[in-house]
Amino acid sequence: MAKRSSSSLLTSPLSLLLPRGDAFLYLFALISLFSILLHHLSPAAAHPHFEGFDADEDDDFAIGEPKSDEFIAPIRSTPPPISLSTSTPESHHGPPESDQSQIQSPPSDQNPKPASTSAFDYWDEEEFEGIPQSEVVTESAAAAGSDSDPVPSSEDLVEDPKLDVKLPRKIASFTVEIACVSFLIVFTINYFTGKKENENLALAWASKFATKDSIFDKNFSLLGVGETDDSPLLLQEGKNVFKFYASGRRFCSGLLATMELKSRHDLISRLYNMVVPCKDEITFEVYMNDDSMDQVVFALARKKLAKTMQKELRDLQRFAGLVNPPNGRKWVAEELQVVSESKEVATDLITDAVLDQVFGDKAFEKFGKGFISMHFSDQQPGTSKKMLVFKFALPDENNMADMTRLVALVPYYIDLIGRYKLSSHARAKTEAARAKVAQEMYKELQNARQDALQRKKAEQRKKLEEAEAKLSAEALRRKEAKERARQMKKAMPKMKMTKAH
Repeated sequence: MAKRSSSSLLTSPLSLLLPRGDAFLYLFALISLFSILLHHLSPAAAHPHFEGFDADEDDDFAIGEPKSDEFIAPIRSTPPPISLSTSTPESHHGPPESDQSQIQSPPSDQNPKPASTSAFDYWDEEEFEGIPQSEVVTESAAAAGSDSDPVPSSEDLVEDPKLDVKLPRKIASFTVEIACVSFLIVFTINYFTGKKENENLALAWASKFATKDSIFDKNFSLLGVGETDDSPLLLQEGKNVFKFYASGRRFCSGLLATMELKSRHDLISRLYNMVVPCKDEITFEVYMNDDSMDQVVFALARKKLAKTMQKELRDLQRFAGLVNPPNGRKWVAEELQVVSESKEVATDLITDAVLDQVFGDKAFEKFGKGFISMHFSDQQPGTSKKMLVFKFALPDENNMADMTRLVALVPYYIDLIGRYKLSSHARAKTEAARAKVAQEMYKELQNARQDALQRKKAEQRKKLEEAEAKLSAEALRRKEAKERARQMKKAMPKMKMTKAH
């Protein structure tokens, strides 16, 4: 009991100094690493007779009388001094070259066997380094070494010109992948930057003409797509399409402005626009009240576009024609062409105020760069027959003030068309033209109906012929007899039976 108590007293101070928990594990791992390092650095690790040999090799190292026809290598040579080994280009872990002083050759009168049963036949390359080899080099191994190709040195590998060509080949093999990745990166960057440019351009126009105390704010009571003050002014229908709506004005039920911008978010479209330039356009569609617009068909555009409109638009094709400049009166610039139903309408709508502000020779050069066309008609296709359509080109977001006079044309012509009335002579001509067109349209409708009936009858006749072709001879004979009887009955005179009184 005394011994047990004394030992407990001795161990209690030591237990206080020992680490616990994770500190103990870290200390144990550090001691293990330190012991492994000492084991690899000790000379005993260089001896080859501890590991890497099987039990069958003990017979080769057994001490006894050697056989007369075999050569026995020495069991163990004197270990050399410990030195650092240097790797050679042949192998990083292979056995070092054998020392010529330790190789013993057999007597000349004996014929040694080519196969050697040395202990180094089972050399463990990963376990031993820097140990001299006492294996006898046979003539067959020497011949095999002489016949094999020499391994190029490190200097030959560096100076070989063939190796310099491999790097460009590897890069060239990824040209398609590099091109695709680069295109995707550029496409993604252009998508976001182009989208932002279109949004900034639309917002610049809205801040100039649709905010407080602007042109549309003074001429319309409701701006934007909602009924509240917080409703957005612009409605984005696509990456390059923005719409603006205004209502609450006399002579019209509403106005719709559509901005069709360049497809800047599309890289392919952007590249195409570099070759074939196009403009950012805005179109104003004013829906006039039925009782506020007289019978008017009028258009104004540049000469080439005016001729195209007169050929393609149905109302201009039926009612209007190109109008020559009148004598003794100021007229539009030479670049412009008027298409109207009559000269009276053209002269009444091209006022002196418009000529001085936009469409005159001097004013058009300065303020008419963004003008494309305007088209007024009471025969528009669709649900809204009476409409005013203005089309302008948008400038840069920093130069929105350049189209102020063009935008001012919209409320000006709303009031002008709303108050305009034709003369009796012009009204008679327009009514006669519209009656003639209505009659032509009716004839076209009747012809279309007749054509539809003819096509339907032809289809039915074709179906009957196909059905007759599928009938048998007996059925066809009965059908012919029935048809003959019907024809005979139809040819007989009709007789009326009367009752005698």
